[in-house]
Amino acid sequence: MRTVAATRYVTPLREGGSLPALVEADDDGLYVLKFRGAGQGRKALVAEVVAGELARALGLPVPELVLVELDPAIGRAEPDPEIQDLLLASPGTNLGVDFLPGALPFSPAAGPEPDAGFAAEVVWLDALVTNVDRTPQNPNLLWWHRRLWLIDHGAALYWHHASPHPVDHERSRFEAIRGHVLLPYASSIVDADARLSPRVTAEVLAGVAAAVPPAWLDGDEPERYVDYLGRRLEAPRAFAEEAEHARD
Repeated sequence: MRTVAATRYVTPLREGGSLPALVEADDDGLYVLKFRGAGQGRKALVAEVVAGELARALGLPVPELVLVELDPAIGRAEPDPEIQDLLLASPGTNLGVDFLPGALPFSPAAGPEPDAGFAAEVVWLDALVTNVDRTPQNPNLLWWHRRLWLIDHGAALYWHHASPHPVDHERSRFEAIRGHVLLPYASSIVDADARLSPRVTAEVLAGVAAAVPPAWLDGDEPERYVDYLGRRLEAPRAFAEEAEHARD
């Protein structure tokens, strides 16, 4: 992941609960900035990187993720005290998501229908990373240049927020996949599992985990994520069986 520096605070984006912002960076790019000081905490940024970069490794379209160095002073003209507090709580390294100009949110009612194989692969990925937040109410999918792009993975790896760690969560079936927005469009999840699971190698997992800045890990080791996802990928994969059962 590249590192850029935020040079201009453009506008807050009030669609999400974490109050991301649109910023310009020193590479002249525009990024949706996700703050380390937001209410979901740094673990949401870890989930964004792990799930997003794993999706990219599997060939699924995800906007580029970058590390954004933030000086809170760039937002001094912002009058909203809540946003000022968020900026002051987020100096240093934050997460930037490449802004897709003109992108439209996916709506099941509006069409067009997504490709069935693509839908199955997204369902499989979200079941693997336990992403609870790609539902009809909040699809986290954008149409851009006639493709569906995956965004907003901060709710993945939801065991992050459980204390203590759920017993044997690594082998869970992930029943929440029944609410996935793409499940009605998906072809066989079993076939998607056969395509994708061999591609998630130990080297791929290590590379994804290594992309997370150590400052976001709060003392954890990157291997924690390699071990967690490695165990979920051990056969038989209950999460893939659950998704296929839900599709049927």
